[in-house]
Parts: sequence; C-alpha cells; structure tokens
Amino acid sequence: MSDKQDSKNHPQCPLCEKPMAAEFKPFCSKRCKDVDLNRWLSGSYAIPSNEIGAPEDEEF
Repeated sequence: MSDKQDSKNHPQCPLCEKPMAAEFKPFCSKRCKDVDLNRWLSGSYAIPSNEIGAPEDEEF
C-alpha cells in the first residue's frame, strides 16, 4: 500500500505526522494542539497580503 493511500485511511497530525487521535482531531496529542494554537496566537501563521496599509488608513 502506498503512503498516500495509507494517509487517507489513517489521517496524520499536520505538525508531526503521527497518527491522528480522535480526542485531539486533527492532531495526535494535546501538545501538538497547543503548539498549533500558540502559533496562531503569536502571529506565526499569517495570510500574505499585497496591501501596504490598513483600509482605515486610506483617505477618501
């Protein structure tokens, strides 16, 4: 069985690629869940933008 087929049958943690645990879905453990939350809260995850300033800074 290929790795792609195996990952469909057994989802993996997006951080460490260990098998996902239903209790912490989509993560494998509380640790990985907390690491992901910390990345969101600290601003490590961001959506790139081409905007120079915030819309409220623009004059009409």
